[in-house]
Amino acid sequence: MLASKTFVKKTKKGAVVKVVREHYLRDDVWCSVKGCTACKQGEGAVLEAHPLLVSDLCPDSHFLLPDTNVVLHQIDFFEDAAIKNVILLQIVLQEVKNQNLSAYKRIRDLISNTSKRFYVFANEHHNETFTKRDGSESSNDRNDRAIRVSTNWYNEHLKKNLKSPPKVVLLTNDRENLEKAKSEGLEVYTIHDYANSLTEHPSLVDRLATSTFENGMKSKEKLIFPEHLPLSAIQTGLKSGKYHQGVFHGSRENYLEGSVGVASMEKFVLIQGLENLNRSVDEDLVAIEIFPKEKWSSPSGYVMKDADSGQQSKENEEMDIDLPSSRAKMDETLLQPTGRVVGVIKRNWRQYCGTILPLTHSSMSSTRMHTFIPADRRIPRVRLETRQAQNLIGKRIIVSIDSWPRTSRFPRGHYVRELGEIGDKDTENEVLLIEHDVPHLSFSQTVLADLPQLPWSISTKDLEVREDLRHLDICSVDPPGCTDIDDALHCMELDNGNFEVGVHIADVSHFIRPGTALDKEAENRGTTVYLTDKRIDMVPDLLSSNLCSLRGGEERFAFSTIWELTSDAKIVSNKFTKSVIRSRAALTYSEAQMRIDDTRLVDPVTESLRRLNALAKILKQERLEAGALTLASPEIRFEVDSETHDPIDLQTKELRDTNSLVEEFMLLANITVAKHIHEAFPNCAVLRRHPSPPLSNYDILIKAGKSKGVDIAVETAKALATSLDKATLPEEPYFNTMLRIMTTRCMMQALYFCSGTLPEEEYHHYGLASPIYTHFTSPIRRYSDLLVHRLLATSIHVDSTYPELLEKHKVQQVCSHLNHRHKNAQYAARASVNLHTHLFFKNKTTIEEAFVLFVRHNALHLLIPKYGLESPLFFDDKSADGGKLAMESDDSEPSLTVEGVKFRLFDRLVVRVTVQKSSIQQSKLCLSLITPKIPGFSLEDNDASPPPAKKSKTD
Repeated sequence: MLASKTFVKKTKKGAVVKVVREHYLRDDVWCSVKGCTACKQGEGAVLEAHPLLVSDLCPDSHFLLPDTNVVLHQIDFFEDAAIKNVILLQIVLQEVKNQNLSAYKRIRDLISNTSKRFYVFANEHHNETFTKRDGSESSNDRNDRAIRVSTNWYNEHLKKNLKSPPKVVLLTNDRENLEKAKSEGLEVYTIHDYANSLTEHPSLVDRLATSTFENGMKSKEKLIFPEHLPLSAIQTGLKSGKYHQGVFHGSRENYLEGSVGVASMEKFVLIQGLENLNRSVDEDLVAIEIFPKEKWSSPSGYVMKDADSGQQSKENEEMDIDLPSSRAKMDETLLQPTGRVVGVIKRNWRQYCGTILPLTHSSMSSTRMHTFIPADRRIPRVRLETRQAQNLIGKRIIVSIDSWPRTSRFPRGHYVRELGEIGDKDTENEVLLIEHDVPHLSFSQTVLADLPQLPWSISTKDLEVREDLRHLDICSVDPPGCTDIDDALHCMELDNGNFEVGVHIADVSHFIRPGTALDKEAENRGTTVYLTDKRIDMVPDLLSSNLCSLRGGEERFAFSTIWELTSDAKIVSNKFTKSVIRSRAALTYSEAQMRIDDTRLVDPVTESLRRLNALAKILKQERLEAGALTLASPEIRFEVDSETHDPIDLQTKELRDTNSLVEEFMLLANITVAKHIHEAFPNCAVLRRHPSPPLSNYDILIKAGKSKGVDIAVETAKALATSLDKATLPEEPYFNTMLRIMTTRCMMQALYFCSGTLPEEEYHHYGLASPIYTHFTSPIRRYSDLLVHRLLATSIHVDSTYPELLEKHKVQQVCSHLNHRHKNAQYAARASVNLHTHLFFKNKTTIEEAFVLFVRHNALHLLIPKYGLESPLFFDDKSADGGKLAMESDDSEPSLTVEGVKFRLFDRLVVRVTVQKSSIQQSKLCLSLITPKIPGFSLEDNDASPPPAKKSKTD
């Protein structure tokens, strides 16, 4: 059957035309209920004939049919294991997709989970449920009417075609829709009334977001925050330049501060104080008003301790909290533009991990309102109502934010689910993965179905279209325990005295074809995430550790970049080819180094490594002379127990010549490929850039150098590199490393981008001093490299392209997604190191040398070189006798003076390192000062042993 729809629209020239759109209707859209005699579903039916969920409101067997608002705002409810047999209308699913892609993805996951029995009914294409919009009817009213029509159709259809028909219950939180459904004789409830009726599942009520029926404000409630401007006023202000927009970033050190990046400002705009923050949450897109210059300020420099350090009453929680006063000498060079948030353009709320703050037993029994402390220090506490608080104390839980009224000190939210006990390693790993948005569930059967079948081998047909390089003495060099081997190398001397050098990269693109479920999953994950004790793969293990991994002695597909180099590492020519290789050896860095150093070894692989090492040193020197930076980070490596997976040894990573050997040729391959794909696809090449930091970023570095009599030039990358090379102190060998660590903190983030979206002068990679760069060498663990492989393969005519690869806006969307995944993977890796550091120092006490890396107004940020650890040393405002410590900070040096003892950058200290068990959130690394001596604060020599354990109130 054909239904037509006529509407009018204006042409570009302003003429009004009528447009007729055809809409096909069918009679064979099934209800998908098992046992229905009218629908020919058979075993393909999704919905059970007799759903078992018991409700006091609807004791009969029934299905649930939610409207759009219920699906959008109550997705946590539907994800509960108890909720099954749900009918999702096509019109509802489309509205959810248009309004919230995140909620749409979550509901699609529920639909694909066969155990949940969520069925999508194509009401818009069913002859009896298609609802045509009346002329005077809004689209929202029409959609509500279509939902009621479908609910009624289902009930009537099941009555006719089932002996014991279940009912279909409509769930809505819209008052008007609810009243109209009742008047039409439908069984309809609000989601809150229905959840309260599920007495066998009382925890479901906790998973509900605040009802839209509860939007009114009590007249006696005190207003804490200014009202947010409506979007129309914000848009007008943005156009006039009165307001600016940007993403809000909360401070990790101080929850009363944050910053917003504005395109027209070199520095971030600083937002300070509750009223100016105005209910902004980290990652929200906000509109701000910038204050006049006389009101500009600098970060407070005050580091707040973890919010869970003690119990707190409801009254204290609701108080405005001011920063403790600090006698600081203001350095005007540190002033930043300062402003206030006038409105929120788009919320970016997600699910948050954390714990419930324990209350007294009396208050626990008298209230259901509790305080949630997020694990992420940038996120405010959340007030939530729960009936199961006593069972959740000492547990990690997940909470969603629902709203943030002007009258509430904290946002309001609801409980989602429990993760496990605080301190349990598996639970803490789960927390850090969720907090950093790392997809970590097992690969679905749909994804696994795209993998090649075993046994797998290289066929004669494969050899016909690939260059056979199995005769070459190729080897790989990687960290110990590496199983996802992306790259291998070879070097052989040519008859003319030059060298043939090859970088051979796993040909992952052969196995992952565009548009498949496997490809979409790899794109979503974006990157492999390396935690201390495990790896979260981007692609299934069959590929990452087997068929794509360039393991020693096994034939593998590769994408090879081969150069002819002179003895002074000048490129004579290069080529790209799909190949078949057989690695002679999979070596660790130390094994490769020992081969190079052992003069008795003259086998082909060792000779190849020696040639590569000599060429790599030349390439590195040329990069450094061009202005490439050699920076540093305090990296540590754990030795993990094979059974318990607990860390049993900890040491800083050792870098050898072979680390640099591999790095130089990977860089050369990436640069060579970048130039080629940009020439072949100037508008859609996937590249990587590293923006030059604004000179103001280096203020702290320049001051740090001056504090030790060293001048740091920052006008160019070359000037900075030269300054860092010269910045040495004979009496302090670790000084240069600390300067380089500090320099790293001044850098901008490197980003993937599509070449057609930026002018060529912005392609530059600052840190590498290269005008163009990309990622080609790690396709097993980075999706960006997989895209580059596809572009390169197309350019040399060994593969075909596809539309999404050549559309620059779609490519840029993927690049933005990969930037998000890459950044979060780095943060997750650091969080994993932090977690295992705490596990390692648990029940241990050690006395260590430390250096001042940063100075704050109430703390020193210390670096312990032996372990590569960074941690704050707090001055608690109280001495041993209970009096306040006299503190004065000076931003111009910078320095902090405590009781007459001055601390400057890079000062050497001695501290005791212990792990202190928090009563609420987690264990914490605790530093106690031994020297220099501050009377009443520093530990005496006989106090350097571990302090007695304190029994927590939750033990």
